[in-house]
Amino acid sequence: MSKDNQTDQPVNPEEVQPESADQAPQDGATVDEALASLEQQKIAELEAELAQVKAQVSEQQDSVLRAKAESENAKRRAQGEIDKAKKFALERFASELLPVIDNLERALQSADADNEAIKPVLEGIELTHKSFIATVEKFGLAVIDPQGETFNPELHQAMAMQESADVAPNTVLMVMQKGYQLNGRLVRPAMVAVSKASEGVNTEA
Repeated sequence: MSKDNQTDQPVNPEEVQPESADQAPQDGATVDEALASLEQQKIAELEAELAQVKAQVSEQQDSVLRAKAESENAKRRAQGEIDKAKKFALERFASELLPVIDNLERALQSADADNEAIKPVLEGIELTHKSFIATVEKFGLAVIDPQGETFNPELHQAMAMQESADVAPNTVLMVMQKGYQLNGRLVRPAMVAVSKASEGVNTEA
């Protein structure tokens, strides 16, 4: 069998037409641009996700700080209530003890100190009174004995007004019953007699 003549003919390199010089670079540039576009899109998506995560973290941090602040405030309020309860827990009990103190003081005031027969009894009452006062003072109970002081309506209760030329007006002339405070809080006001200017006396400076 004879071979095809065309098959046996050598190929002339000059006759082979190369692809257009402009076409290959354009195809390569298109691929590069597509890849660059995808990379930019991916970067933009990652940046958006990162910004969203940062916002969530910031919001969570704010929530944690608010929760911590609320917890601290609640703790302080609770501690304040506990301190307040401790501070004034004895108020009612102390008010019940005041008549006992009053009776001891009345016994000392009314007794005949010159009577030798009752001196031991008076000494015992006096020691009991001092011990009683020392004990309640340890728990914050303080005596209000304003003899000679200026009348204070927040601590004193005026039971009588008396003219006096010896002291300035509004001075406590006599304490009828002592008052008491518990840790700075008034339990009972002192009952007092207060001076006033004598009639006809000019008190203006």
